[in-house]
Amino acid sequence: MADPQHTATAVVLTALPVEYDAVRNLLTDLTEREHPDGTRVEFGRLDGTAWHVAVAELGEGAVNAAALASQIVGWLRPEVLLFVGVAGGLKDDVEIGDVVVGTKVYAFQGGKQTSDGFHARPEVWHGSHRWVQAARSALRELNDVRAHRKPIAVGDVVLADDRSALADFIRRTYNDAYAIEMEGSGAAHAALVNGSLDALVIRGISDHAAPGKEEADASGSQELAAGQAARVAVAVLRKQQPRGGGSRDSEEGPHAGGRADVYGGDHIDFRNGTFHAPVTGKRDERRG
Repeated sequence: MADPQHTATAVVLTALPVEYDAVRNLLTDLTEREHPDGTRVEFGRLDGTAWHVAVAELGEGAVNAAALASQIVGWLRPEVLLFVGVAGGLKDDVEIGDVVVGTKVYAFQGGKQTSDGFHARPEVWHGSHRWVQAARSALRELNDVRAHRKPIAVGDVVLADDRSALADFIRRTYNDAYAIEMEGSGAAHAALVNGSLDALVIRGISDHAAPGKEEADASGSQELAAGQAARVAVAVLRKQQPRGGGSRDSEEGPHAGGRADVYGGDHIDFRNGTFHAPVTGKRDERRG
């Protein structure tokens, strides 16, 4: 059993209720917390690990995801940020219920329109190396999950026509993308601007980004895809334990109350601590 003195927070973001419920159902001892501006998360434990997992349902769209993810990260100061949910598949060998772990996340709508046509100017974020590696290892042990470690395309559009001009543009310009969704770039950018926080996007395939999406959703494909993505996220968290040396949780997190938290480097946070004698810090000369 994990040492409770070395807990850390992982934030798992979702867009839809079905995604939120899939993650929530894998946690225990759930309690709800509210940000001063109204955003709500539920904290739960991941049994057998040192992780406290904060799960939030943000709603749809990359802009919304970026704003609320940044707010949550500044509030809870987690060790890792995961975005977990469903997506459309872009490749013929991707099946409903497969999971795509984002090695890269493309924001595909950026560009310049000229008389010669549209010239793509994409933004791209790479999945955290340590967490992509943890996913590689964890997925070897999930024999009943078919997974792909591939790039993901993100834009504020629902693609439901695989013969459309947009679908053709994505195939030509982002040919290595295996899935398309709407929020991952926002979460990835929020992680980048908040101290280059470790981040990973995990998506279950619920449709083929083609006509028939509504029928697939009605058949239960979203529940299947969200459940598989949540299982992979939990497996990755079990594989990649916290770095140790304490939690990055803020005083609003699950461990409020007088403790020295180590943040890396030479910085130790003594907020909420009570001291009855001088405190002396000594530099570790081995760090240079």
